[in-house]
Amino acid sequence: MTKNKVLLVLLLITNSSTFFSQTKEELKFTAERDARFTSAATLAGDFKTVIKHTYPTVVEFMGGTETAVGLIENMFAEMGEQGFSFEKADVQFVSDVVFEQDEYRCYTQSENHMRMNDVRIISKSYLLGIYDAEKEIWYFIEAAKMKDKALMDELFPGFKTALNIPADETKTEEIKD
Repeated sequence: MTKNKVLLVLLLITNSSTFFSQTKEELKFTAERDARFTSAATLAGDFKTVIKHTYPTVVEFMGGTETAVGLIENMFAEMGEQGFSFEKADVQFVSDVVFEQDEYRCYTQSENHMRMNDVRIISKSYLLGIYDAEKEIWYFIEAAKMKDKALMDELFPGFKTALNIPADETKTEEIKD
């Protein structure tokens, strides 16, 4: 190979890797997109999509995809029988994307409106997002679960983050129809 051909190949490789790599802003956009897909899937009862965006270690912990979907379907069915329903799930904010422990991470803030008989529950909740670059998908876990040290040690040994994820907030109001 001549020197010019080698130089051309090196330039193509360098430019293609730059072209295909995602910026943190693009990752933030895809995190918001995937979080919105997951929220919409929750409202629609599409728990296969919810599990698709749940961190694989958590899905395995739940017994695999089919078992996890079944568990969530049963939980929602039981809550529905008790008068519970989801009214709204809206992703309001996505943090900046950081690179920690060889992976991209962020967190999302959602506002959820739920109804339990004559009470509306409004919660501001947070999800930790972890990006799988090979599959080009964001996985999410409830950030509140990160406070359970034993669970985190089992699911994510050695996990550390500098992300300052706020605590969930919940308020209730009586529904007067």
